[in-house]
Amino acid sequence: MSKILNLVKLDRKLKRLPDSAKSHIKSEMEKVADTIVSMMKSLVPKDDGTLMDSIGWTWGKAPKGSMVIAAVKSGLAGDLTLTIYAGSAKAYYARWVEFGTAAHVNGGMFKGTKNPGTNARPFFYVSWRANKKSAVRAVRKATRASARKVAAG
Repeated sequence: MSKILNLVKLDRKLKRLPDSAKSHIKSEMEKVADTIVSMMKSLVPKDDGTLMDSIGWTWGKAPKGSMVIAAVKSGLAGDLTLTIYAGSAKAYYARWVEFGTAAHVNGGMFKGTKNPGTNARPFFYVSWRANKKSAVRAVRKATRASARKVAAG
């Protein structure tokens, strides 16, 4: 999970903003999340669509069994915590697709046979890295605009 820099400073600023300003910031955060999720879905291998359907974002915690890029948390009673995730109980293999698997000897039903492993097919972190700077910039811009609006008004 990535760490967002200057989060404490941002949190202090957000606590001073009224609800109208927070809704503007939330709206911008949602747009950024939609962009990142859209890129992930375009890059993910589309065998049966289960993994692609498991990619999304939510306010609050991610669903059980998913891997998380970043959770931007604010001390505002969780009301500005956005989490981008991939994977679910059905798509438990999201990590294996993202990072690949090493060659190994199977156990269980196929005990003793050799599994050659799989190559990584990144879709998750590459989408985050490609959009991180513009995402941070957009949220920062929305925060500043909201603060100016409150100060002016």
